[in-house]
Amino acid sequence: MRYKRVMVKLSGGALAGSESSGFDPHCLDHIATELLKLHGMGVQLGVVVGGGNIFRGKLGHQWGIEQVEADNIGMMATVANSLMLRGVLKARGDAEVRVMTAIPINNIAEPFIRLRAINHLKKDRIVVFAAGTGNPYVTTDYAAVQRALEISAEAVLSAKQGVDGVYTADPQADASAKRYRKVCYDTVLEKNLQALDPAAVMLARQHGLPVHVFGFDEPEAMGRICGGEDLGTLIQQDSDEFA
Repeated sequence: MRYKRVMVKLSGGALAGSESSGFDPHCLDHIATELLKLHGMGVQLGVVVGGGNIFRGKLGHQWGIEQVEADNIGMMATVANSLMLRGVLKARGDAEVRVMTAIPINNIAEPFIRLRAINHLKKDRIVVFAAGTGNPYVTTDYAAVQRALEISAEAVLSAKQGVDGVYTADPQADASAKRYRKVCYDTVLEKNLQALDPAAVMLARQHGLPVHVFGFDEPEAMGRICGGEDLGTLIQQDSDEFA
């Protein structure tokens, strides 16, 4: 097994599927199935989920809400999604699941404490990290990389919808776009490939943390990546390679 502890990054939109907001039962079932399969392989599993299916920053901008307030709303949306994910995982399997939040909400989730999170992982519990880092102006991409580093995860698995990796251009708009099999952090930043938030890429580069960007619709993709298969695109320090 290539990786024994990973951080999975899911977008809020993954929970909504083809809908613009809310929760899609089929998508929730698919997410739970894939996470439980990976956990069943013996991989210690952290998860960060976005909140875009409930609230997006551009909506706050349309309403004239200042960014700090909008980001606070977005963090609370990730808490709701994390609790939903825990509920679905518990309903689909017998894995122990903990939600740890950067914003204290003691009645419904544990506060994020790094050593406690690591202890949960060592006891084979799935840990869902909610509310980003607890600070505005920080994306859930960045939070996923930061939490991955804090729990000593070996890689970030960034699940995408509608695209199966990092391309030279938008593959839906440019038929000549090529998919990278491997791409270095600097290329992602210099060419603004928009695989992840640039600040998250810079943090991963600083610590040499590999990031796998892949299409989440492909069955057992995460297990295959952890097993050594290079699906999608691997963002790392080495030279670029095309698929």
